Amino acid sequence: MHIIPLLSQMEKTSWLLVVVVGVVLISLLGGAEGRKSRILDESSYYDLEYSAISCRAHSASITDFGGVGDGKTLNTKAFQEAVNQLSQYASDGGSQLIVPAGQWLTGSFNLTSHFTLFLHKDAVLLASQDINEWAVIDPLPSYGHGRDAAGGRYISLLYGTNLTDIIITGENGTIDGQGEIWWQKFHSKKLKYTRPYLIEIMHSDNIQISDLTLVNSPSWNIHPVYSSNIIVQGITILAPVKSPNTDGINPDSCTNMKIEDNYIVSGDDCVAVKSGWDEYGINYGMPTSQLIIRRLTCISPYSAAIALGSEMSGGIQDVRAEDITAINTESGVRIKTGVGRGGFVKDVYVKGMTLHTMKWVFWMTGNYGQHADTHWDPNALPEIKGINYRDVVAENVSMAARLEGISGDPFTGICISNVTISMAKKAKKYPWTCTDIEGITSGVQPPPCQLLPDQGPEKTEMCSFPTESFAIDNIEMQRCSYRLNY
Repeated sequence: MHIIPLLSQMEKTSWLLVVVVGVVLISLLGGAEGRKSRILDESSYYDLEYSAISCRAHSASITDFGGVGDGKTLNTKAFQEAVNQLSQYASDGGSQLIVPAGQWLTGSFNLTSHFTLFLHKDAVLLASQDINEWAVIDPLPSYGHGRDAAGGRYISLLYGTNLTDIIITGENGTIDGQGEIWWQKFHSKKLKYTRPYLIEIMHSDNIQISDLTLVNSPSWNIHPVYSSNIIVQGITILAPVKSPNTDGINPDSCTNMKIEDNYIVSGDDCVAVKSGWDEYGINYGMPTSQLIIRRLTCISPYSAAIALGSEMSGGIQDVRAEDITAINTESGVRIKTGVGRGGFVKDVYVKGMTLHTMKWVFWMTGNYGQHADTHWDPNALPEIKGINYRDVVAENVSMAARLEGISGDPFTGICISNVTISMAKKAKKYPWTCTDIEGITSGVQPPPCQLLPDQGPEKTEMCSFPTESFAIDNIEMQRCSYRLNY
């Protein structure tokens, strides 16, 4: 594929004039018909525009490397060769790999820096169901243990580590994990290693994942870990609601991240914020912080729209979530932790949730007992404080809240204001359950438990929501324009 940056109208006119003159000269000079045929007419071009943190100077198609989009030919080597070849342009304006319309069967391949993977609207990356196409890598150091089984884990479909300036985007092209075979292995307890994710970027900086549809992931869909300056935007994630652990977006020990304008239907939490597991996460000590979650729509009948934990041993701090819509979802925001986790969840601000058909609106759990191994420290108690919720409307709710701290280690600084919850016809007799928590409320219906005393209707805006911006909100996206020749 050849690429020409999109030009202004005046430049286009001049450029076309040059081409026309060239054709005339070649004809006059008796140029061969074959030479004339290489001068392309306007109809052979495809104009491509998208927003990105970086535009690229070089471009190629997967077909240039022998890729075949018939849904049957395995393209793993073609994708890896393409990335390897294009990596030479990292210091020369960067490169992008275009995946045209078609069904592109592939195993896992590694990405590179200053690189864009772009999926055409009718392109589908099909994850290979041949287990030999999935290398086994070490467990994450902040976990020390696989999530599905002890030891290693299968590498993700799209994988990268120690990268700078990496973009995975498209015209809402599709990545299909073909996860059914993995879900069956999980349920039958036949997994020797932890299932692969669709996208995992590690130890990296300046990441954009946008304008894609992800379906049927073997496990988690998008997993940035030990990374910073991340945008996940305009993503549609779809999985059967009973598929195991098909979390949508999992920020894990990441800093300065924005998740916005995403639609997720999954068998687990739509957004799950993490930072390591028990003693491994405590020792690694890398929190997730400065996280924005905005305009999220979630359907997950057995899990949360937003979960903080349960693997939060490195800490979670400075989380802001607003304009959240959840439909037929188990809970709105859930904090999951327990004895042995250590770490902290603090300075969490949630504003503007619209919830329809929920089991719980608010859920905090201090008795989440899954551990990486038997070496967890019973004296490692988590710190949960400064949790703020305001401006929430919910309907058809079974129970308003289930708030369970830890005996001797209460969850403190809880603030809930301007909340209206309409209970379901078969709602629980007592809408609130509260133990080992401390906090205040204002303008909350139905009236909360005694551990959350009402401060009066005039204080419905008392639960704060910071106005200062994180650095990720100040990144200016560029409009990248290209003229592609197929």
